[in-house]
Amino acid sequence: MRIYVNANVGRDGDGSEKTPFKKIGSAAKIAQPGDEILVAPGLYREYVDPVNAGTEDNRITYRSTEPLGAVITGAEAVTSWQQYNENVYVTRVRNSIFGGYNPYTTYVFGDWFFAKRDKHTGCVWLNDEALYEAVSLEECINPVKSEYSWDPEKSLRRWYAEQDPETDETVIYANFGGADPRKENVEITVRREVFMPSKTGVGYITVSGFNINKAATTWAPPAAYQDGMIGPHWSKGWIIEDCEIWGSKCAGISVGKYYDPENDHFFTYKHVKSPTQMERDAVCRGQYHGWLKEKVGSHIIRRNNIHHCEQGGIIGRMGGVFSLIEDNHIHHINNMMELGGAEIAGIKMHAAIDVVMRRNHIHHCTMGIWTDWEAQGTRITQNLLHDNMRPSFAKQLPGGMMCQDLFVEVGHGPTLIDNNILLSDASLRFATQGVAMVHNLICGALTCVGGGTGWRYTPYHMPHRTEVMGFMTILHGDDRFYNNIFVQKYSPEDYVVKSDSTGKPEVENRRVGTFCWDEYPTYDEWISRFDIDNEIPNMAGLAEAHFDKLPVWADGNAYFNGAKKWSKEKNAFTDETHSVHVELVEKEDGWYLDTDLYPYLEGPCGDLISSDILGKAFEPDQRFENPDGTAITFDEDYCGDHRGVDVIPGPFAKKEEGLIKVL
Repeated sequence: MRIYVNANVGRDGDGSEKTPFKKIGSAAKIAQPGDEILVAPGLYREYVDPVNAGTEDNRITYRSTEPLGAVITGAEAVTSWQQYNENVYVTRVRNSIFGGYNPYTTYVFGDWFFAKRDKHTGCVWLNDEALYEAVSLEECINPVKSEYSWDPEKSLRRWYAEQDPETDETVIYANFGGADPRKENVEITVRREVFMPSKTGVGYITVSGFNINKAATTWAPPAAYQDGMIGPHWSKGWIIEDCEIWGSKCAGISVGKYYDPENDHFFTYKHVKSPTQMERDAVCRGQYHGWLKEKVGSHIIRRNNIHHCEQGGIIGRMGGVFSLIEDNHIHHINNMMELGGAEIAGIKMHAAIDVVMRRNHIHHCTMGIWTDWEAQGTRITQNLLHDNMRPSFAKQLPGGMMCQDLFVEVGHGPTLIDNNILLSDASLRFATQGVAMVHNLICGALTCVGGGTGWRYTPYHMPHRTEVMGFMTILHGDDRFYNNIFVQKYSPEDYVVKSDSTGKPEVENRRVGTFCWDEYPTYDEWISRFDIDNEIPNMAGLAEAHFDKLPVWADGNAYFNGAKKWSKEKNAFTDETHSVHVELVEKEDGWYLDTDLYPYLEGPCGDLISSDILGKAFEPDQRFENPDGTAITFDEDYCGDHRGVDVIPGPFAKKEEGLIKVL
């Protein structure tokens, strides 16, 4: 059945083509498996709460009849502004409009939040641009440019809110920087979510072609309920496609997590157990809450434009397993620098089990992609990442995160990173093990090798399942590097940053290459420690080896501009003569890579890599393979072109000349 919605009709109807509903929520209450909700262009100021699930064979589809023509927003227009002084205006809003959730009394705060607790989930918008929040009326009246913002000029536009208990109103002051709000489009964020079931298990829903914006979402760490402007809320088989998703205070799309009142921001409110311990609890308690392949995950997120969210573009803890994230444009995440903590990235996922992230374009984010814990069977392939680095003029926010294209943290693998173009000054933060990097162009450093994990026992799982197989600390190593190109694009001098959690200075490597593994053994060196002739091995005698570094493999990589190879790599190509450049160029018809390195890359020097060559990640004893268990042969390059018998390093199947179109 088709159900029709049109906000612009004169009177609410019954959902038929002749008399459509005025609200999408009305259709969401009656939609059954197989139904299609057709939404006409218009502005829909509502929270859509799907009631019924579809089925695998009969999905419930919500479709904007004109691409991006139907706009669903969590904001309300405010026109009753009165001038307070030259640039500042004031308005009063009855708190009844907020229901049981007032974004102007709710702080962004919780587990793994490291910045100051002084920002609320609400926001004021001037012509679809967010104003920065002031912490006092004086700061609103006399603003100073933010030292941390990636766009400091815009930080002069501020808002400040306070409560009037006598009238039960929220009083909002706003400095619009000279604009008159009575003549402009001014809105305030009102609703916590825009399109998300209030109950779990509402699966097999497609959301296609909507503009979804401006929600007062809450901070979403792994051991807490994770809301977003849109998300499946602990269910299976959603498709979110061809949407523009922007303006969330925290997360744009959330693919996790169930609400567990006994482990919701436990550390923040009780302190007596570490947040890492509560993450382990969340994983194990997840089994009780139905964390099984048959019940949760397997979502598809594709061709969306996700931008200007202040925590993450896509986030999730456990609920995103077995999902496909492809062809999305994710950009300008956390640029206001009002929030800081360990959950910030273009894509931030815990337990990205068998998740494939491919052909995404991610830029101008504090971090590009962050896979935290249990990146088992995760594949990151054919993505373009650049400018995921703090501008030179911006200071690091106290409690703000370090910047890099990729961050793989405290997992046991197998994590596969292949055929990507990584152009920021830090390519991969490597506080993990069990990673294979194959046929990438890497222009930034590999940082945090062998560090940043402590004694964090993290789970690993039955291959291609969610059931926990065991727990182990991170030993580091068990990494593979085949047929990559490393270019020292930025300064090789060490970079000093402040720890996000302690604020103490830390030194980060900025030298490009695999040399960081010089102290790690080859496989033959490592296995020789376990070649024991005794019938009964001496367990105590092997304890040191059991907790020592794991082996590393490297072959067929190319190094330019002083990038430095692993000392035990035998078949590397190193150019010590030429200075090459790698630049990204935006043109009217797309993005191009401008590089002159290929004339200096001498002949094919690598094998055609496959799952058989990569072998198995150590702890889960699982191959680097497809989610369905089939082998991978890396005969397809960044563009999808075929690699033949002459295999060269890097993401392209052949030596390219001139500009190379990459998007």
